[in-house]
Amino acid sequence: MDRDGFTLAAQYMVLFPLVGALIGLLGGAFVWMLEFFLPSLIAAALGLGILLLVNGAQHVDGLLDFGDGIMCHGSRTKKLRVMRDPQTGPGGFTLGWIVLSATAFAIASLSQGVVVRALIFSETAASFSMVFQTWAGKPAHRGMFSFFSAAMRSNGNARILASSIILLLVGFATLPGIGLIVTLSAVAVPLIILSISNHAFGGITGDVLGATNELARLTLLLVIVAGMRWV
Repeated sequence: MDRDGFTLAAQYMVLFPLVGALIGLLGGAFVWMLEFFLPSLIAAALGLGILLLVNGAQHVDGLLDFGDGIMCHGSRTKKLRVMRDPQTGPGGFTLGWIVLSATAFAIASLSQGVVVRALIFSETAASFSMVFQTWAGKPAHRGMFSFFSAAMRSNGNARILASSIILLLVGFATLPGIGLIVTLSAVAVPLIILSISNHAFGGITGDVLGATNELARLTLLLVIVAGMRWV
């Protein structure tokens, strides 16, 4: 994506949760159909693959880079340099393997009757996590994230409010019984990662934003799986 592409995407970042809902609908419907013919774990793994491919695997790339950066010992400058390295190190590989494997297992744990609604809500909330983190954080350096940060600084409170309304409406329409818990998790995850990133890198980068999406999706699915046992 070139400079103009980043600028355009940043201007419409408030709609990320809505895009997430559509992606979740696609992935959820795919898993739902596959479960008529395949074991749930295989259907879940393929459904997760659809979610990742629709996003162009950009968020996974950020997750791997984030893992490498966090595991790197040294100054912030060194950590940022490691994150920009195209090679994936053991930290990124391990984090990616754990997160993606656990995500597939979480999807497989959902019943066929709820998997579509759960993926719609989890993708919506994961996308909101990126919006919230952009609103709350600051760039670690002049890079891709800077475009999104600058856009959120313009009428930022109105933008985060609009994005929050989309999240709440989707939550009420899909999983009203545990919607509040999922919503709170969609705020907690980016705040925790923001704290880690501020300490390690001095702010947020595009890779951190992508990692937040992947980590938030896993966390939210785990919350939904646990919550469904009590609802």
